[in-house]
Amino acid sequence: MKNTSEIANRFRETIINGTWIANTNYKDQLENLDWKIAITPIKNLNSILLLAQHIHYYIDGINNVFKGGSLDIKDKFSFDFPSVNSQEEWQTFLSKFWTAAEEFASFVEQMPDEKLNQVFVDEKYGTYKRNIEAMIEHSYYHLGQIVLIKKMITEYTKC
Repeated sequence: MKNTSEIANRFRETIINGTWIANTNYKDQLENLDWKIAITPIKNLNSILLLAQHIHYYIDGINNVFKGGSLDIKDKFSFDFPSVNSQEEWQTFLSKFWTAAEEFASFVEQMPDEKLNQVFVDEKYGTYKRNIEAMIEHSYYHLGQIVLIKKMITEYTKC
């Protein structure tokens, strides 16, 4: 198996269909979640919605580079999103999230292994491999937060 195929599958495990590392993934955590839970604030923590939008923002930004575009994402805008006000809006967002994630994985999968060691946009950003692996790690980091926040909301509403 090509290195890019292995990395693409690792990314899919994080977002779409895996259980090997965290015993869950974004789709498993978010697919059947009520939008009211997704937007529920817990103290000063980011909401589940905001964390999911944040990861989607970075996936979309990297996809733009994969398509030959520029790197337009900025950390200062990575938590600046419109609110979701219904289950329909939540489902629309999730659909975009899954589509972007699969697109990301497909781009990586189709990439020749040699591209992994090439510069990603600018030398200061490192290689394609570094950025793809960072996306996986970043996604797991926020997935852990989503799982904990979801448990906190569930426990809080039982009281």
